[in-house]
Amino acid sequence: MLIERSLFYHIQKEIQSEPKILLLYGPRQAGKTTLIQQLLAKTDLPCVQLNGDDLRTQEFLGRADLDRLTTVIGANRLLVIDEAQRIENIGLTLKLIFDHHPIHIIASGSASFDLANRVNEPLTGRATTFTLYPFSYNEIPIQPPTVSNSERMEEFLRFGMYPKVITLPQDEKEQYLYDLINNYLYRDILAFEQVRKPKKVIDLLSLLALQIGSEVSTAELASHLSMSKPIVEKYLDILEKMFVIVNLRGFSRNLRKEVSKTSKYYFVDLGFRNALIRNFNPLHIRSDVGVLFENFGVIERIKKFSHQRSYANFYFWRTYDQKEIDLIEERQGNLHAFEFKWKEGQGNLKAANEFTATYTNSRFQIITPSGFDSYLKV
Repeated sequence: MLIERSLFYHIQKEIQSEPKILLLYGPRQAGKTTLIQQLLAKTDLPCVQLNGDDLRTQEFLGRADLDRLTTVIGANRLLVIDEAQRIENIGLTLKLIFDHHPIHIIASGSASFDLANRVNEPLTGRATTFTLYPFSYNEIPIQPPTVSNSERMEEFLRFGMYPKVITLPQDEKEQYLYDLINNYLYRDILAFEQVRKPKKVIDLLSLLALQIGSEVSTAELASHLSMSKPIVEKYLDILEKMFVIVNLRGFSRNLRKEVSKTSKYYFVDLGFRNALIRNFNPLHIRSDVGVLFENFGVIERIKKFSHQRSYANFYFWRTYDQKEIDLIEERQGNLHAFEFKWKEGQGNLKAANEFTATYTNSRFQIITPSGFDSYLKV
């Protein structure tokens, strides 16, 4: 089943306009290569495709040799480079190509860490960036149409939204997710020179997996892992830029009692998170279903804005007297506050009342599974 991605038309529109460098970020296995192939099938531009995992491509594109680059480009009007973050000096190479051969370029990478650091400065004013996450809730059609919203939700909260997971039979999903951690994650972690103990990174992720929805103390993580706080902070930053986790900071504008210097971490994919703690049990026998739904709600909102090419800032809100709201979304001068509840009728409105009274440009909603479709339409 071929599922069309929300970013497809945005990138296709760029390809149909004047030449530009398009940077496509996203986690491994999120569907970047498939999306690129779908785009190529819809264009008649002569194209050359290269892969940064190939050693010859790394050697060739890592050298700013205009004559050699010109030979490869030839009469092509579109250059595609997959896994571009593997190539040394890729930013300078793309700049050299584009300045002398103003053609369309698509460079994809599974880690914004390396690719961004190597391309941002050289490509100022020449590049447009896209981020492709695993499937979003709205991208996946209901199959079959008789499946209920709650049945879909259970599947997504247990096994996540990676494209391959969606297509696999039930009995193969778990093994795929374990392989994703053991193969791709380890390989990507080892690619970073700053990571000297990849096993510690997996241990760090496992600790975070047990703390979703809670504020995280880097000092406490460092103590548990017998590592220094700066190293833990560095690893957290790498994991964000590998699209494994996202960091929400505390929101603070008016109240002195607002907590603003702490973080919460959510997983980009819940199947990945559940594989880390080796728990794919049905939701009705789990104690973490509430935080799973909270994680799902936060990430789906982030995907929505990224895939639709619109923008917002995301936070959580908490006061020192323990009033808390899961997600604060700041966009177009207004604040949208969301609290995620797995069961209908849950929720304490004291926090909501204080927040909306403090911030008159705000609105508050409780989000449950039955209202999830409406939540993603706002």
